[in-house]
Amino acid sequence: MRLLIASCVAVLVVGLPACTFVKMAPGAKQVKVLAAAPTNCEKRGEVEVSITHKVGFYERNDARVRDELETLARNEAPGLSANRISPMGEPKEGAQRWAMWRCQ
Repeated sequence: MRLLIASCVAVLVVGLPACTFVKMAPGAKQVKVLAAAPTNCEKRGEVEVSITHKVGFYERNDARVRDELETLARNEAPGLSANRISPMGEPKEGAQRWAMWRCQ
């Protein structure tokens, strides 16, 4: 019985950090992600988004962290009437700043 409990705990500790918990909000699917600041667009603001990038000594997958940060930024855009976003730098320790843009 103890072995079963220990196995279940081990699976949870190893498996949970790999799960994606960030879901796309309504309206965020229409937000486009740009590699750099666009021209001829109105800047609507900046946001900093963050997630858990590390669980104990376990570092989460870098690509998954980047995807979740992008999703969080896209989720923020409709609230600022933005339809484009661009990163303002690389992610650092699970956080990243994004510029919000309104383009025609």
